[in-house]
Amino acid sequence: MKPLTASAVEKARLRHARIDFPSAAAFISEHHRHHTPPVGHLFSIGAYLGDELAGVVVVGRPVSRHRDDGRTAEITRLCVREGFRNAASFLLGRAARAAFALGFTRIGTYTLAREGGASLRAAGWTLIGERGGGSWSKPSRPRTDKHPLEVKTLWELTA
Repeated sequence: MKPLTASAVEKARLRHARIDFPSAAAFISEHHRHHTPPVGHLFSIGAYLGDELAGVVVVGRPVSRHRDDGRTAEITRLCVREGFRNAASFLLGRAARAAFALGFTRIGTYTLAREGGASLRAAGWTLIGERGGGSWSKPSRPRTDKHPLEVKTLWELTA
């Protein structure tokens, strides 16, 4: 497929569609800056510009057992290719809308503290505060860290 010109990208509209987990995971493996794909999902959504996949959002149960109350969904990965303006905000909105339609009353996500959160703010999300960070590895259950160990920022949207 021929790349779109800058003016064609500006005039085109993003559309969303369900995407299966293996396809979303493959996209994340190829394009995410600092994470591998999550282990599973409740659902995933792709953002398309024409036939081209611009980004994916993967929604699952909260990783933190304290947030896993049966009413909370969590965006476990959001990955957008360079050059697709507004695709991140677009996917955040579609993921929240889908989660609320499925009966969830809140949806959350984490970003690295060094990431500004412009797309989250643009999509109407609220900054809750800083959370944890660090290693999952403990002497009683050693783990190999495959993720950034810095402090995370929690964002949330309620129905």
